[in-house]
Amino acid sequence: MDLNVVILAAGKGTRMKSKLPKVLQPLAKKPLLSHVLETSEHIDADNITIVYGHGGQEVREVIDGLHPELPLSWIEQTEQLGTGHAVKVALPELKAGTRTLILYGDVPLISEQTLQNFIGSTDEQGCGLLTIRLENPQGYGRIIRDTNDQVTAIVEEKDASESQKQVNEVNTGIMLVNSDLLHRWLPTLSDNNSQGEYYLTDIVKMASAEGISVQATVATNRMEVEGVNDKIQLSKLERLYQQNRAEILMREGAIFADASRFDIRGELTVGADCFIDVNAVFEGKVTLGDNCMIGPNCYIINSSIGDNAVIRANTVIEDSLIGSEADIGPFARIRPGTITEAKVKIGNFVETKKSYINEGSKINHLTYIGDAEIGKGVNVGAGTITCNYDGANKHKTIIGDKAFIGSNTSLVAPINIGEGATIGAGSTVSTNAKANALTVTRAKQLTITSWQRPTKKK
Repeated sequence: MDLNVVILAAGKGTRMKSKLPKVLQPLAKKPLLSHVLETSEHIDADNITIVYGHGGQEVREVIDGLHPELPLSWIEQTEQLGTGHAVKVALPELKAGTRTLILYGDVPLISEQTLQNFIGSTDEQGCGLLTIRLENPQGYGRIIRDTNDQVTAIVEEKDASESQKQVNEVNTGIMLVNSDLLHRWLPTLSDNNSQGEYYLTDIVKMASAEGISVQATVATNRMEVEGVNDKIQLSKLERLYQQNRAEILMREGAIFADASRFDIRGELTVGADCFIDVNAVFEGKVTLGDNCMIGPNCYIINSSIGDNAVIRANTVIEDSLIGSEADIGPFARIRPGTITEAKVKIGNFVETKKSYINEGSKINHLTYIGDAEIGKGVNVGAGTITCNYDGANKHKTIIGDKAFIGSNTSLVAPINIGEGATIGAGSTVSTNAKANALTVTRAKQLTITSWQRPTKKK
């Protein structure tokens, strides 16, 4: 039977105190709604409908931009009259003979495995609830069961009696219902309650009245069903999310100096015995080989780090490939398009961009290498820059194997430094340098004995 997913995402999120719509608030640098959409895609939903409202145009533009591959249906809820009303406006998207899973744009961490278990344990012709047991259920709708332990109703906190408030099994809001039942029940919902809203949960009473079983599946991880209503809850969920990711990585062989002080904002793959120091941030798709060492305060974006590589403190690496046994940093900035082979050394305050650096080469200090191709065993001295930009176009610098570039050298591209060439310190080289020869460009040194140093005027 085909599966619809309806994601309720119309709320304003007043308690967020933000101009950004609630479902676009970031968790692991991704909108809350994006997390729910990715999970929906993983469970092979045949149709995904988003019920939107507050900040609707912005929500649509952001989500369509982030998920262009998903054929989403968008339904606007012009008035926020409760969850029952929100699903009701989506009814035109729910075909007969299908099932509908109802999720929430502000409940981002529901997992694929939990939803698959929920779907598999719910009668295709009936109604299912995802519930959870809480030590303190205050604020949640209570699950009411009869003497045969069958679910007969969900009672919201404000409408619950004192005895009902003692129940610790609560509604998560996530439901799975045969779409034909939704078409029959939703138009008959009443707003006769303390909130004056149309509660989706009232369909449980309707099911009970018709003798249709309501199956409750109890979730085991509270984190997965936590909603976000303010910045405090968002911060709490962020840490729970990162802690969960750290535990997964440790099972895969990673070692953390402190698993509570790191962030993944994308997908991180690790080899065996990778060590990750405090405050490391991984964004996009990052791969670490075996026995890597990531120092404190590093920021790695969409990059691959080879086996036995050392990334020292305060290094930024973006859209680059770092070879095995490389030694990068501290305080290095590796910009997009950098490729290093094995045993390359890039030291403190070195910046590289769109450059290939071959095996065993060293760029140790205070240097800029851009649009360059560096051979094997090259030594680049401190203060060297490749002058790759003429004000309109970028040009390439090629340095042959085993060349030695003296300190404080400017290489004016396009230029080719021959294999085994030596460039004297303090040179500005604007024409090709011959292989296995010394190239020096310096003005003649003068000493003027009559010169007087300026003094400060009184």
